[in-house]
Amino acid sequence: GPEMPLFSVPKEVAVGTAMLGVAFATGMLAGKRRHPPLHPPASIIGKSSPLWQYILDHSLREHPILKKLRLLTAHHPWSKMMVTCDQAQLMANLVKLIKAKKVIEIGVFTGYNTLNMALVLPDNGRVIACDINEEYVKIGKPLWKEAGVEHKIDLRIKPAIQTLDELLASGEAETFDFAFIDADKESCNEYYEKCLRLIKKGGIIAIDNVLWSGRVLKPRKDDLATQSIHHLNEKLLRDARVNISMLPMGDGVTLAFKL
Repeated sequence: GPEMPLFSVPKEVAVGTAMLGVAFATGMLAGKRRHPPLHPPASIIGKSSPLWQYILDHSLREHPILKKLRLLTAHHPWSKMMVTCDQAQLMANLVKLIKAKKVIEIGVFTGYNTLNMALVLPDNGRVIACDINEEYVKIGKPLWKEAGVEHKIDLRIKPAIQTLDELLASGEAETFDFAFIDADKESCNEYYEKCLRLIKKGGIIAIDNVLWSGRVLKPRKDDLATQSIHHLNEKLLRDARVNISMLPMGDGVTLAFKL
């Protein structure tokens, strides 16, 4: 059928970008640097699957400036670190659903999901965006401005643990509505615990890459990233402080709803 001019998903979505169900966040985001894997992570639905294209064709409504940033990021050698567009859309819908005003993002990369969430926050809303690499963020910053949401984004370039500790120390516990965790996997448990203290009851923590290209099925002893994700997945199953849903979207995302 005819494509909507603003929200159409061209075939370039199916190549070279994180749209392929890959949201590969390496340790380069908010912690230690890591080399890329020899093989890119597999998507849950095969990247050449007509079903994947069908999902995008029949559900994606991408803001034109978001699309612009996605296509800019697609040319980046680390483009696989970007959250998938369908997953970002779900995050934005959740942020709207709970009428969020204060959001934490751990792992910004080029700022696609930062922009995605800032677009749906009220004018006095804030995204505290945590990363250690300003070079990548420079790609997205001009587009934050172009979209008119720059004033909603509070970028903190320092280790995320430090920012989270500062927020807790300044009395901001239980004042945030939503957190998105997509950074170095070795620290994922620590990020989760601090976010849980910062989030209000009824707030949501979204944890990305929980399936880690299937490596969680057989975590190797020497693979700290996979071990960390697997341990957090096991802990979340039994964590009475939250209700959870693990979704096979992108590289796997768990939504934890604070009780």
